Parts: sequence; structure tokens; C-alpha cells
Amino acid sequence: MVNDVYRKIEGYIKNMPSLPTSVDKVLEVCNNPQTSPADLNHVISLDPVLVGRVLKLINSAYYGLGQQVTSLVRAIIMLGINTVKNLALSSAVVGNLASSKITAGLNMEGFWRHSLCVGVAAKVLARKRGVDPKQVEEYFAAGLLHDIGKIPLNAVLANDYMLTVSVSDREKLSLVRVEDRNLGVSHCKTGEMIVKAWKLEGAVGDAIIYHHNHLDYDDTRRDVLYTIILANRFASEMEIGFSGDRYPEKPGPSIWESLNIAPEIFEEIEPVVNGEIEKAQVFLKL
Repeated sequence: MVNDVYRKIEGYIKNMPSLPTSVDKVLEVCNNPQTSPADLNHVISLDPVLVGRVLKLINSAYYGLGQQVTSLVRAIIMLGINTVKNLALSSAVVGNLASSKITAGLNMEGFWRHSLCVGVAAKVLARKRGVDPKQVEEYFAAGLLHDIGKIPLNAVLANDYMLTVSVSDREKLSLVRVEDRNLGVSHCKTGEMIVKAWKLEGAVGDAIIYHHNHLDYDDTRRDVLYTIILANRFASEMEIGFSGDRYPEKPGPSIWESLNIAPEIFEEIEPVVNGEIEKAQVFLKL
């Protein structure tokens, strides 16, 4: 049964539209610490669709720059290489996945609203903690994409996944635990399969794989991962969107202590997050 499920999921992921070659190149050049704005501009400029997406995002209300930016290289200089890299990545991944209309286990509108909330909340938390402004977009991208492993499960195992979500709700258990118990595979595992297929290395890929099993994570990018865990909890407590999990496990004290913040911060950031989610809808309309 489990092997059959894996084969079906592997087949589904294999048939998913691959990320554009230009995005692979963007990730490759950005992994080089010597990369310049001109280098990144050259790679993105080879893909007119990607250029259009990035400029649309940069000029959206979400970034509120107050001035029209028509030059890609100027945008890279203004926002930084890391920000533009994550804009390119987020727009490409969401562009591939947001068209899924399968709703057996998940309401996709609720799913993407939850995902946007986690991304925005992670970014707001990062700002509150004084993270370098040129790094905060990585927090948003990681939050936006953290649950993409649920899409293959919902598509391949539609009726079984609907039952799994229902059992999680009825028994008041975290969805990831019921996925493992009932299906033999969790959305973290299917997320890992997507990460490998699309080469989503770094903090974004780590958040997709480890946001429910951080104790297995021993890399140096704990800051992003832990922030995503708290942002996920925030979205659940505030009931913003719904990705099938009404009873996620509570973050342990070590996560709060590591980030040096307290649970009371959720009430403080709620109005900011609510306002920014509406502006962030542009990510779903590319």
C-alpha cells in the first residue's frame, strides 16, 4: 500500500511542470557569493516572462516603493540580490501550483490564504527581530511554500486525503501525524520529493521538509525554519486561511527562546499581517 502511494506521488511530481531553466540559473548564480546585480540581471533578462513577473511584484502595493521601477537591474540594486532571487523563485513555484483546483481534501483558496499568511507573518516576525531587510524575503518565500507537499497528496489521494483531514479534525490531532498513520506518508515527505525534483536548496527547501520535525534539523538555517514554525502557529491560532490542520502541535519553548520572542507577539503583529496579506494576493495572480 505504502509503496503504491509513493509510486503514484512520484509519478504526479514527475509530471508536474518543471521550473523554468531561468529559475535554475537564478538559484545557481545566487549561490555564488561573488554574484553581482549585473550577473543576476543577465540571467533573469533571458526570460521575458520572469522579468514581467518580478517587475509586477516589485511595483505592487505589497512593496509600496512609491515609484515605478522599469529597470530590472535598478530593482536588483534597490531590493538586493537575495530579495529578487526569492521573488523569482516564489513566482515560478506558485505559478506552477496555484492553478490546481482539486478540492477533495483541501479548499485551495483556503490553502493559499494560509500559505500567504505564514509567509507574511514570517516576514513580519523577521522584521520585528531586526533581520537584515535584504534577507527577509527568504522568510516570506519559505512561509509561502512550506505546505506545497500537500498538493500532491490532495491530487493523488483525493478521497483518502479528505478522510485524513476529517480524522485529524475529529480526533484533534495534528494533520502530519494522521497523514503518517493513515497514508504512510506526510506532506513533509512529499514536500521533500518536490524540493529534490525542483532543486529548491537552502532555507526554503529546509522549511518545506522540516517545519513539522525540526528536532531532526541540524543545519545553520534554524532562524528561518523556527520563524516558519511560529508563523504557521500564528496562522492557525488566528484562523487565517485553512490548510487542513486545525490542531498543529505547539512550538516548544526552545523555539521561542532561540528567536528571543514571546507568544504575546502574535497579538502585536496580527493587524499588520492582516493588512499585508491582502497586498500579497498579487503572488497568486501572476
